[in-house]
Amino acid sequence: MINTIEYLKSGTKKQKRAYQVITQLNILDDLPNYQPTLCGTIPLGIDVEDSDLDVIMEADEFGPLETQIKKLYGNLYGFQLKKLVIRELPVLKANFFYEGFEFELFAQEKPVHKQFAYLHMKIQKGLLEKFPWMQNEILRLKKQGMKTEPAFCEVLGIKGDPYIGLLQYGQKRGMITYW
Repeated sequence: MINTIEYLKSGTKKQKRAYQVITQLNILDDLPNYQPTLCGTIPLGIDVEDSDLDVIMEADEFGPLETQIKKLYGNLYGFQLKKLVIRELPVLKANFFYEGFEFELFAQEKPVHKQFAYLHMKIQKGLLEKFPWMQNEILRLKKQGMKTEPAFCEVLGIKGDPYIGLLQYGQKRGMITYW
């Protein structure tokens, strides 16, 4: 799907700025062993003012990645590093600010193309391409404070857990084949 950020150079003003900042920070090149992949709302053009830049990664062991993240970004404003368990999987999460953007680095022992953030983005991209009118509706709901996956589920009439519901929706429609 999206294995490069080159498309950001010809996107919205915010996408162009995100490209510059990501490139300047060199985050995708500094962490190649972890398959860093940009996900989230900014790549899809459904971002709001405080949307962050989400970079997901695969890490079998958190120790070396944790050391590298601290060395590279530990001095940046708002730096925080946490180990969590989300949906029964250990996660390493780092947050910091750089050049006006909040970054969230998210790593788990799961291939990037099987992580929820990637699969959700793939489904959302497909929906926005098929139904361009959705963009305005999603943005309206997000500006009211709704998170992205719940906003898509609201528009699609999906009930229950929006994170699972969106995956089930995408799988039933052949947008993803696994998760």
